[in-house]
Amino acid sequence: MTATATLSSKFQISIPKSVREERHWEAGQEFVFVPKAAGVLLIPVPELGQLAGIAKGADPADYRDRQDRF
Repeated sequence: MTATATLSSKFQISIPKSVREERHWEAGQEFVFVPKAAGVLLIPVPELGQLAGIAKGADPADYRDRQDRF
């Protein structure tokens, strides 16, 4: 899919409808901008409920704890 948008004089960009529908993005949703090389990644900020279980099965070995901080 290729879609383009133009930066307005108020520095706003409208996300094309085809992109919003494919990604299931809704009005009011929060996003983070991550600088990447010559561009930017636009990533939706997950809601707290979407993070449940994200680290399931992670190995906690060799993780830092508060005892090794100054």
